[in-house]
Amino acid sequence: MTRPWLGSYPAGVPHEVDTRAFASLGQLFEHSFERFGPLPAFESLGAALSYADVDRLSAAFGAYLQGALGLARGERVALVMPNLLQYPVALIGALRAGLAVVNVNPLYTAPEMARQLADSGAVAVVVLENFARTLAAALAGLRIGHVVTSQVGDLLPAPRRQWVNFAVKRLQRRVPPWRIPGAVGLREALERGEATGLRPVDLGPDDIAFLQYTGGTTGQPKGAILTHGNLVANVEQTLAWFAATLRPGEETIVTALPLYHVFALTANLLVFMRLGGRNVLIADPRDLRALLRQLARARFTAITGVNTLYRVMLDHPGFGAMRKANAGALKVAIAGGMATERSTAERWRRAMGVPLTEGYGLTEASPNVCANRLDEPGFTGKVGMPLPSTEVAILDEGGAPLATGELGEIAVRGPQVMRGYWNAPQETARTFAPQGWLLTGDIGRMDARGYVEFVDRLKDVIVVSGFKAYPTEIEAVAREHPGVAEVAAVGVPDARSGQAVALFVVRRDHALTAQALEAHCASRLAPYKRPKLIEFRDRLPVSPIGKTLHRELRPTG
Repeated sequence: MTRPWLGSYPAGVPHEVDTRAFASLGQLFEHSFERFGPLPAFESLGAALSYADVDRLSAAFGAYLQGALGLARGERVALVMPNLLQYPVALIGALRAGLAVVNVNPLYTAPEMARQLADSGAVAVVVLENFARTLAAALAGLRIGHVVTSQVGDLLPAPRRQWVNFAVKRLQRRVPPWRIPGAVGLREALERGEATGLRPVDLGPDDIAFLQYTGGTTGQPKGAILTHGNLVANVEQTLAWFAATLRPGEETIVTALPLYHVFALTANLLVFMRLGGRNVLIADPRDLRALLRQLARARFTAITGVNTLYRVMLDHPGFGAMRKANAGALKVAIAGGMATERSTAERWRRAMGVPLTEGYGLTEASPNVCANRLDEPGFTGKVGMPLPSTEVAILDEGGAPLATGELGEIAVRGPQVMRGYWNAPQETARTFAPQGWLLTGDIGRMDARGYVEFVDRLKDVIVVSGFKAYPTEIEAVAREHPGVAEVAAVGVPDARSGQAVALFVVRRDHALTAQALEAHCASRLAPYKRPKLIEFRDRLPVSPIGKTLHRELRPTG
């Protein structure tokens, strides 16, 4: 196939990279420990762990899993934790011990958590005490024999450790009562593991590193099987794109998105460990005042986020002080996970002097697939071009490639693409087209330069009297009204047209009426794209990374 994007690559970015630079993530970690030992690796709650610290602690935790728990190569360990120092220690320890990691959203309900633990076949769970009550309810009926619990301050130095744990439990009352018989505290696990030592495990590219759960391209949560080879490849592909800008051992990245989500897992934790960067972990990005104060102290050179996060930071009164404190430091700001609004991108560039570089990916591709150039002069409205060693095609409903500029399903091929879905062979078969193409379930087009434009999710398209209306386009128009803060467009049943457009709106101006918004949309959208129903809400349902959950929106009237 032709690869028009190669002619648009920045100078110095290779067309192909060595996607097997390391046989496993364990080898990647060992390389970073040796090269960057004394440098800070992770920072949280005013304390930092060096690369040497992470080496020692993760080896101890991996040894505990191997020795005291007797876990065998390839067994699954679930992590139920936000962005704290414990997360990378447990994650890296499990991978170094030859185990596969199952990331679990700590905000899940007990039934959601139970479903994921059961499907993955996890044999051990590491949980922050704040969520242990939910886990205890989820464990009923499951055969999971090993639970390690941690308190928020467990890896902080004394006496700060004791103070933080007391404050979280007794003053803030953030730890509901829980009971899990046989649970072992993290600090005890580390002591026991340190006494026995980690046994090296010879892992290869085909060994499973993660069962990363996702709604996927077909709806229900499924475990994408991501191998060590998939993740190593995606780290090298991503790093090649930024190599001219980021310097080994010199960068600081802000990690406000949850590490249990694949975007931050790869782009922040894995890429910046490979680079020897300092990772500033944000446990609760919803506390914007605390977030901006932390960023003002961090002197960060890189940040990842979604459009929602960047927009609410820009709107917050504390943003100006953060911008002033970080003047001249920022090199790279990455936006992904959802469509980036032009207004957000332009405001960010004016404020920070660095563009929001939009990219595209999905869990099934580890996740990074496309990125814009860092030197783009303005907002492109596109998600960029395929990364090195990556191919993208736009396919019609029959799986045939479409011509330049035509709209179809985005398909991806490359070494970062998952093996398949865990215990779901039929779903796997439906997700792959002939010749190894991963069908993303996303609609888009590619221009003559190889830039990919994301239009919408295939399953979210609203079909009105046979015409296709794209929620992303409708939402962009509605957001142009100054009285609109948040908006989501979904399809609802309609007796005459099959489906109609419903608009759910959070008002910036409480005087905004449905009639005024209807008139605004009518001046900019074809009749079949115009909302037939407008409903105002106090808030919209969102995922942990700020994506609007369209599937949870239903008219109340």
